[in-house]
Amino acid sequence: MTVVSMANPMPVQQQIELLEAQFSKQVGLSRQVSDSSYAQRIDDLTRLQSALSKHADALVNALSQDYGHRSHTDSLMADIMPCFQMLRYTKRKLKRWMKPSRRSAGLLLTPAKVEVHYQPLGVVGIIVPWNFPITLSLIPLMTAIAAGNRVMLKMSEFTPLTNQALKALLSDAFSEDQVTVVEGEVEVATAFTQLPFDHLLFTGSTEVGKKVMEAAAANLTPVTLELGGKSPVIIAPDISPALAAERLIFGKNLNAGQICVAPDHVFIHEDKLDEVIEALRAQWQAAYPKGIQSDDRTAIINDRQFARLESLIDDAKQRDINVIPLSDIASLPESRKMALHLVINPPEESAIMQEEIFGPLLPIITYQDVHDVINTVKEMPRPLALYLMTFDENFTRHVIRHTHSGSIAINDTIMQVAVDDAPFGGVGPSGLGSYHGIEGFRTFSHAKTVFTRGKLNPGQLMTPPYGKWWQKIMFKLFLR
Repeated sequence: MTVVSMANPMPVQQQIELLEAQFSKQVGLSRQVSDSSYAQRIDDLTRLQSALSKHADALVNALSQDYGHRSHTDSLMADIMPCFQMLRYTKRKLKRWMKPSRRSAGLLLTPAKVEVHYQPLGVVGIIVPWNFPITLSLIPLMTAIAAGNRVMLKMSEFTPLTNQALKALLSDAFSEDQVTVVEGEVEVATAFTQLPFDHLLFTGSTEVGKKVMEAAAANLTPVTLELGGKSPVIIAPDISPALAAERLIFGKNLNAGQICVAPDHVFIHEDKLDEVIEALRAQWQAAYPKGIQSDDRTAIINDRQFARLESLIDDAKQRDINVIPLSDIASLPESRKMALHLVINPPEESAIMQEEIFGPLLPIITYQDVHDVINTVKEMPRPLALYLMTFDENFTRHVIRHTHSGSIAINDTIMQVAVDDAPFGGVGPSGLGSYHGIEGFRTFSHAKTVFTRGKLNPGQLMTPPYGKWWQKIMFKLFLR
């Protein structure tokens, strides 16, 4: 595995030249060896699995150092375990995915055989965010490798130690011409997006996603954009506050809420507001008996993100909005730890309702009629996830049918992302395209139609000169 390391004093232009040279090398090799066998791909995945087992502890430790403190269990559950799950799943399904699919030629083209063959695209670029740098690098990487591609990974400058640990892992698994890891600041990231990849996957904010798509468009590079948005939670009147709090607390607090699919704001019937607040307080205290000083409490990634979250709290307080921290010590700036804060009925124009939160702040909005909430959600930008808590099957079907989101979880939060055998992606401003499962394999493959004609060729009956009697009969048969 080749590493384009930007953690050095090399001038930016020289870094970009090195990046472009490595890309050209991968493109050349992908043209020489345009496909790989099932056995080779399984061997690649097996070596990646072995390397992940060897380096898992180092990755977890590096993540914690990059964050200042990251819960060991958070890292295992959200960054390490999903990779092992997806590796096993991909190896189990790969032979079936690679098999050409038979299609119908239709009566007009009979007799003929039609198949769709799935071929590697070539060189795939993957831009990795800081919040889950292992899962969001290795899962798309293994999927692209399973599809037979070469890969370049652009890592976040906010996780330098994790990047080094990941480099060591990938060096054990892949040759220098198969996987390249790139680091660097904005200039290098911009140059990365401008390379004519055969496919580019970006995970990050909607605003940056727009810039990535604009850069890719110059090369007609197809993109998959995994963005974010404000994922709402609708708690129907039939759900008890205790159950709602139980299902909310994990999804909102994993990685201190620094998750693209984390619950962003909650709709609750006005009569149950006080009960929900107390239920959330009880769940928080049970989960973190030492408050934000608990080892299980992950820190905010850096000072800039911590300051951004504090500014959202300050804006709410200046508007006389009730802000309720669920810990006696609400935050510790020196360690960048922050308790879950409930923000009660913030107005639509407040900063916390306009921006993606990406942290431990949870607006709670009361309603009188839950159907009014559906209308509100329909008017909002389409989110990456929508969470519905109800046991009313009719209402569930209504919400599924009449709302748009990347995914829906019923009576839970964030767990839909852990499903290997289903696509993960957004819609509208929350994303474009999807991966995971067979959808991921096909995202990183070219579906090539192969039409085969035998010795018998009925098509010659429709060649000029036109106006023959059998041609007239065929038009009457098919033009109806």
